[in-house]
Amino acid sequence: MIGSALAVGAMTLGVGLVAALCLRRLPTLRWQLVGLSILAVVLPLGAVLLSGAAMFESEHDLTALAAIVAGAAAALVAAFLVVRWVNQPIQRLRAASASLAAGDLTARATHGGPEELADLSGSFNTMAEHIERLFDARRELVAWASHDLRTPIAAMQAMLEAIEDGLVPADRYLPELREQTRLLGTLVDDLFELARIDAGALTLEIGEASLDGLVERCLRGFEAEATARNVTLGAQIPAGTSTVRCAPDSVSRVLFNLVTNALRHTPSDGSVAVLVAEGDAEVVVAVEDTGAGFAPESIQRAFERFWRGDRARTPGQAGAGLGLAIARGLVEAQGGRIWAENRPGGGARITFTLPAA
Repeated sequence: MIGSALAVGAMTLGVGLVAALCLRRLPTLRWQLVGLSILAVVLPLGAVLLSGAAMFESEHDLTALAAIVAGAAAALVAAFLVVRWVNQPIQRLRAASASLAAGDLTARATHGGPEELADLSGSFNTMAEHIERLFDARRELVAWASHDLRTPIAAMQAMLEAIEDGLVPADRYLPELREQTRLLGTLVDDLFELARIDAGALTLEIGEASLDGLVERCLRGFEAEATARNVTLGAQIPAGTSTVRCAPDSVSRVLFNLVTNALRHTPSDGSVAVLVAEGDAEVVVAVEDTGAGFAPESIQRAFERFWRGDRARTPGQAGAGLGLAIARGLVEAQGGRIWAENRPGGGARITFTLPAA
């Protein structure tokens, strides 16, 4: 009789362990807990039914007691295994989050466990990567801003010291001081504009406007500089081009930044053109030049703040590297897209879109 009881108990325990291993293979935490609940009910019930049959044959209750105890033990073991399987990825995620909170931006959670916890670990890692990139961008922003601010300040300080020491008359450096002051003001304005874009505090008054007048006013403002550089300015706007939904002042700022960038990279006897075309539910605007074009690395990083294709340029003389970053922020704030590419015939092209009215 005792042997029969032990056999029933061992069989019930074995079934419980196998069921626990099967529960671990379920993809989601929800199904694992549901399976554990079913197992906790079905296994003891099956043991009781089996023991009842044994009692009917043997008229002895020892077998029933052993089967019930074995079923309860198997359910407890299964619950322990499932809890351990669920708890391990939670602890790993907890450790990674604690490391990130302590300042370790490289902390990442390992994948594994039920589907919900695996998705949570993936979301945590994505968040950690974004935070790391954000801190890297902030450090780079501070470094480049300090670098570009230091140069005009150092130049102004040297000129002022020369004037104070009586080495040169004051009026000799007035034009240079005025230019350095203008550069500082432009850089500060650009940094403020980027801060507003990043903070989502950019307020635009969207309305319907025609690009003809915006492009014409922009090119008119560059006529003197283009003539001095012996660069030809032009525009191609097909008749009947649809109006666009935009903030006119922001579009003018985008055109100003793109044409400024094109003029800087266009050699003498070259040309800069603004091309407008109508697309599907949007109007496409391209600014082309006949310069050297983009290097492969520059195409990927052209819209990064403080990025300059030629790192040897003197800050201020070639701009602070914020014009294209601001242009991207303004275009995207108006529901458009912007990208850079090389022209098939040589030179660079920066294209952006605006929603058609």
